[in-house]
Amino acid sequence: MEKKKIHYAWWTLLALCIIVGIGKGSLSNSASLFLTPITKDLGVGLGSLSLYFSVSAIVTLIFLPIGGKILAKYDIRAVLIVGIILQAGSYVLFSFMSSVWGWYIMAIPLAVGGVFITVIAGPVLINQWFKKNSGLALGILGAAGGLLGAISQPIVGKLISSHGWRSSYVIVGIAAMVIIIPVVLLLIKKSPQAKGLLPYGVDEVAATNNGTAVNTEEKGVTFAIAKKSSAFYALLIFFFLVTSIASFSMHIPTYLMNKGFSVSFAGNIMGTLMIGVLIGSLIIGFLTDRIGSKNTALLAMAVGLISICLLVFTESNAGIITLAVGLFGVISSSIGTLGPALTASLFGNKEYSQIYSTASLGLAISSIVALPVYGYVYDFTGSYTVVLYALLAMLVINIIAILFAFKGKKKLEQDGFWK
Repeated sequence: MEKKKIHYAWWTLLALCIIVGIGKGSLSNSASLFLTPITKDLGVGLGSLSLYFSVSAIVTLIFLPIGGKILAKYDIRAVLIVGIILQAGSYVLFSFMSSVWGWYIMAIPLAVGGVFITVIAGPVLINQWFKKNSGLALGILGAAGGLLGAISQPIVGKLISSHGWRSSYVIVGIAAMVIIIPVVLLLIKKSPQAKGLLPYGVDEVAATNNGTAVNTEEKGVTFAIAKKSSAFYALLIFFFLVTSIASFSMHIPTYLMNKGFSVSFAGNIMGTLMIGVLIGSLIIGFLTDRIGSKNTALLAMAVGLISICLLVFTESNAGIITLAVGLFGVISSSIGTLGPALTASLFGNKEYSQIYSTASLGLAISSIVALPVYGYVYDFTGSYTVVLYALLAMLVINIIAILFAFKGKKKLEQDGFWK
C-alpha cells in the first residue's frame, strides 16, 4: 500500500508557526521586558519611553492597507525577508540608542516589518494553501505563537538580567533573522500553483461534489466592492471591538490587586490566561471548520459574556476568577483565528490580502485607543467596574455586528458581486 504523502500545506503551516511565533512571541511580546532596565540605565521616564508603542501602533494603522497591496503584488518570500530584517533589525539598532527619540524613529521600520510578519502573512498564506481545515490551521498558528511566546519570554528575561538590555537587543534581533530567513527560503512558496500543487483538501471537496471538478480559481468579492459594503464595516467594527475586549488582559493584574490579591496570584492567573489562549485557538479553529465562522464567532462572544459576568458579579472568589480569566483567554485567541476566518467567509479569496489588511485597521485603532482609556477610567473611578460593563456592551454589539455582516454578504451575493 502506497504511503500517503504529507501535503505541502502542512509544511507551510509549520513555517508560519516559526515565523509568526518568533516575530510575535519573541520580538513583539518581549518589548515590555526591556522597558524598566532601559529607563533605569538612561534615566528617562517609563511613560516617555513607552510612547514608542503608540508610534508603532500609528504606523501600523497607516501601513496596513499598503501592506496588503504589497503582499498581493510581490513574491511573498521577498516581502517576508524584508519584513523580518526591518522588524528584527530595529531591535539590533535599539541597542545603540541613548535617547528616547531613537526608539520613536526605529518604531517606524519595526511596525512596517511587523505588519507583514505578525499580522497579515499567516492568514493570507493559510487562505491560499488550505481549502479544507483552514480554521484548524489558523487555530494551530495562534496556539503555536502563544507557545513560542511562553517559551521565549523567560529566555529573554534571563538574557537581560545576565547580559544587559543592549546586548540582549542584539542577540534577540540577530537570532530572529538567523532563524526566520532560512525558514522563509526553504519552506515558503509563492502559492500552491507555483509548486505545481492544488490547495489542501481540494480533492476531498471534489469527492463531496460527486466527483465534479472543483474550480480552484479564486472566488469572492473585489476589494473595491467589499470596502463599500455594509458587511465590511460590520467586520471592521468586530475587529475593533474584539481587540478592545482582549486588550483588557493587560489590566487584569491591576484589577486583581485592586481586589486584594497578591502579585504572585496575579502572575498565576496570567498563566491561566495563556492556557485559555492556547486551548481557545485550537477549539475555535476546529469549530470554524465544523460549524462555520459565523456560528463559532457567536459562540465565542457568548463565552466572553459568561467570562465578564463572572468578573462583574464575583468579589474575591479565587476559583471563579481563575475560571473567568481562563474563559477570557478564549476571547483573546479569537483575534488571530476568527478575524481571518470571518474575512474569508464574507468576501472569499479573490482579493483577500487587501480586504483583510484593511479590515485589520480595526485592530490597529483599538491598540491605540483601548489600553489608555481603560487606564484613565481606573484612575478616575478607582475600579474597573465601568470598564467591565463596557466590555459586556461591546460583546453584545459584536454579536449584532456578526449577524449584520452575514446579512450584508447575502446582499452582495444577490447583487451578483460574489464571482
